[in-house]
Amino acid sequence: MKRRIVAVGAALLVLVGCAGNTSSGGPKTPAVPSSSGASGPTVETSSMSVSGPWRAWTAPLSRQEAQGSCGATAHQVVCATDSGGFVGRSRADGRITWTVPAGDRGKSAGLFVDAADERAVTGVAGRLRAANLRTGAQAWTRRLPTGRAYFALGAADGIVYALHAPEPFTGTAAVLDAVRASDGRPLWHRSVDWSPGEPLAAFRGRVYTSDGTRVTARDARTGTTLATSPTSVECPHLVTGGHYLVCTGSPFSAEDTFPPMHRLDPATLRPLPTPRNTINKPVHGVISDDGVLVLYEAGAEDTSAGNWFAYDLENDRKLWSTYATEVDVAVAGGRFVTFTPGTDHTTRDRLLTIDLHAGPQGTGSAAPRMSPAYAQTRDGEHPVLVVPGGDTGHVLVMARTHGSLRSLPLP
Repeated sequence: MKRRIVAVGAALLVLVGCAGNTSSGGPKTPAVPSSSGASGPTVETSSMSVSGPWRAWTAPLSRQEAQGSCGATAHQVVCATDSGGFVGRSRADGRITWTVPAGDRGKSAGLFVDAADERAVTGVAGRLRAANLRTGAQAWTRRLPTGRAYFALGAADGIVYALHAPEPFTGTAAVLDAVRASDGRPLWHRSVDWSPGEPLAAFRGRVYTSDGTRVTARDARTGTTLATSPTSVECPHLVTGGHYLVCTGSPFSAEDTFPPMHRLDPATLRPLPTPRNTINKPVHGVISDDGVLVLYEAGAEDTSAGNWFAYDLENDRKLWSTYATEVDVAVAGGRFVTFTPGTDHTTRDRLLTIDLHAGPQGTGSAAPRMSPAYAQTRDGEHPVLVVPGGDTGHVLVMARTHGSLRSLPLP
C-alpha cells in the first residue's frame, strides 16, 4: 500500500504543472499581546488596511493563535486564540491589523466568521465572544453558569448555535443555545442528545444535531423539533456540507464492518438513495455545494493510509477514488483540495487540487493541479486548510506545531 501511495504522488508531480511562485514569505508580524489577563478594549497593532487583493504571503502565528482556529471572509483573515481572543490579519500580506485580547482557559469550541453580519465568534470554556470584523472591536460576550463549557459551534443566516455541557463532559444532556450573530441576543435554548465530536449543521431554516445514533432537525427560529431520523438508519457519524446530510460508520469504531452509508432527506430525515455501502473504515469527509461527497476510507486497524472515494449524491453513483494518506482536506472552486503524499520535500505536503467530477484522471482544465514547493510544514505537522468565503482564488494553510499561516493561490 505504501509503495502505491508514493507512486501516485510521483505520477501527479509529473502530470500537473506548477503555476506561480508562492514560496516568498511576507513581512514580519507583530507579536500578539499576552492573553493572560481579562478581556479588554481592542489593541490596535497596525494601521494597515485589509483592502487590496489577496496575495501570497507567510506570517508566523503566536502560540495562542496556533492552538486556536483561523477563518476568513473574502476581505479579512481572522484567528481565534485558545484564550478566547481574536487576531485580525490583512488578506494582502498577513500583517496583524487588530486584536481583541482575552484570558479564558479551556478547550476551544471553534471559530465562526460571518461576512454578512461582520462578526467573528468563538467559544472557550464557558464564554462566547464576538468581534466586529470591520472595526476590530469586541462586539459582545455571553457567559455560561459556572461549571458549564462550550463544545461546538455552528452558524447560518445570522444565527450562531453553541452547544454546551458541564465540564468535564459527564453524559448529562447538552444544551443548544441559539443567539443572534449581530448582537448576541439569545433566541432560544433546548436540551439535546449530542455525541462529542459530532458536527452542528445549519441550513435552509433548520439546525441539525446527532447523538451518534440518530439525527434531529430543529426549527432555526424556535428550536422546535421538526424531524428525527428513523431507528432503522444507523448514524454513528454525520458528514455535512452544502445542504446535504450523510450518515456513515463511526470514525472512532474499532470494528471490521460498518453500517451502510445513508444520505438523509433534510426535511424528513428519511434515507435517500446512496451510491454504495462503505467497505473500509469511514474516517471523515467533505461535501460540495453541488452534492459531491469525498470520503476518506481506511483499514479498520490502520487509518494512516487509505483511499479518498468521491460519490455523486444527486445522481447516485461513484465518481472516482485515489490512494492517499489521512490529511486535512477542503472543497474550493469546484475542486477537491488536499496535500500530496510524497516522501521528500519535492513532493510532500504541496497543495493538490482535483476536479470534483473528473477526478485524478481529468484532462485539460479538469486535470489535477499542484502548487509549487514551499517551506511550510515539517514532519508530523499535520497542516489545516482554511478556505476563505467568496471567490478569492486563495486558500490558507495553517501549521500548528511550528506556528505559521500561509496564503497560497489555489492551484
